[in-house]
Amino acid sequence: MYSKFGQFIDGNWQTSDKKETYDVFNPTNEELIGKASKASHLDVEKALKSAEKGFYVWKNFSPWDRASIIRKIANLIRKKDKELSKWMTLETGKPLSEGVAEVNASADIFEWNSEETKRIYGQTVQSRFEDTRVIINYEPVGVVAAFSPWNFPLVLAARKISTALAAGCSVICKPDVIAPGTVMELVDIVNQCGVPPGVVNLLSGEPADIASHLISSDIVKKISLTGSTRVGKIILKQAAEKIQRVTMELSGHAPFIVHEDASVEKAVNIAMAAKYRNNGQVCISPSRFYIHENKKKEFTESFVKKTLKLKIGDGMNKDVQLGPITTKKRLNEIEKLVEVTKKEGGKVLCGGRRPSGFNKGYFYEPTIFDNVKDDFKIMKEEPFGPLTPLLSFKSFDEVINKANDQSAGLAAYVCTSSIELANKTSEALETGMVAVNTAFISNAETPFGGIKQSGYGREGGSFGIKDYLNIKYTHLGLKG
Repeated sequence: MYSKFGQFIDGNWQTSDKKETYDVFNPTNEELIGKASKASHLDVEKALKSAEKGFYVWKNFSPWDRASIIRKIANLIRKKDKELSKWMTLETGKPLSEGVAEVNASADIFEWNSEETKRIYGQTVQSRFEDTRVIINYEPVGVVAAFSPWNFPLVLAARKISTALAAGCSVICKPDVIAPGTVMELVDIVNQCGVPPGVVNLLSGEPADIASHLISSDIVKKISLTGSTRVGKIILKQAAEKIQRVTMELSGHAPFIVHEDASVEKAVNIAMAAKYRNNGQVCISPSRFYIHENKKKEFTESFVKKTLKLKIGDGMNKDVQLGPITTKKRLNEIEKLVEVTKKEGGKVLCGGRRPSGFNKGYFYEPTIFDNVKDDFKIMKEEPFGPLTPLLSFKSFDEVINKANDQSAGLAAYVCTSSIELANKTSEALETGMVAVNTAFISNAETPFGGIKQSGYGREGGSFGIKDYLNIKYTHLGLKG
């Protein structure tokens, strides 16, 4: 399936210099999907030179011309929704319906950035001197190295590529080896829509080697990473040597707070949508549930009941709601965390094992724990899977202290019927994003990112493009 792609450099798909490949597997049946091209040192050098050349071409396109091309990309993504969603289901195991939603979200991101490219506003400041003028402009930073993960391969690559294009930058995209085909298909769409050669490049292969090579280059001026905090720290250390601009969206461990006045039915529905999207393999997935003690019994019974009704299976089947865990490594880590939680005293209310009837595939039942304490490993380590620990609280101050007692600060969820309590809780939470009475946080028009060890910088919204621009101030004397 990968034979029509490879490395995308200077406007062309090409085999790697050494003709090496790596295997990509389907997590649903553990079968080989195909062999994807593996970049060599020379391929990275070629991509760097290509992006450098492409930048000087693209930055001189007028904003309206850039906008027109980016809008074409959005439209073609929507036309290829079936092809793109199929790639995602094959490579990550997510249900087709979730893949289609991701395609639409990715198109929205390109459409949003097509509009933002025309709205990169500068500023004129009143000078203190009669014969001078103060002018502030934004300019593209240059070549961007964009590292996207496997859990949302299309939408996260779309964020980075579209924002770079809107700002006038060129980009070298590095997809994860678990889901390269989805991003290859996206880059092929970009190429079909008239982006000049060298402006968008793709390198497929060993993540650490390619990342280190790109970051060590003087050509790369900005890095955008979505990944784990562990990887983020490694890349930050490398980027510090070159003083490169960095946007980091890293690990989360989102609290889900249900206040006493909340509608339990609505809270459970929000929890189901937020928790089980992509089988919990989401950086903003709620992973620490704090339910007011007067609502915990009702919430638990309803949440368990609805969880047990979820259909697990091959994402290609329309009625499937939960696919497999994407990798064997993640499946093993989830199993270990479940066993640790049980040994620490956690009570399994449902799940806690691989489902019966599956001879192949990395499937795991959605698992809900009761009798969990704050010092359990699952409360400190992001589960990144369909694991839900349930705890209770009595007071506002108590739940805020518990929610904020975490090194991550990406997202949080709040359920309440009080506008006052909604505002009070949102303001008190130490996170970059808060969803109140809704399961949805990520949209094209909103800034996505966190604080603390969840990273810094933002992607999306009118703020996202600023991280791809340099500020230039000119003090202009009117008399030569």
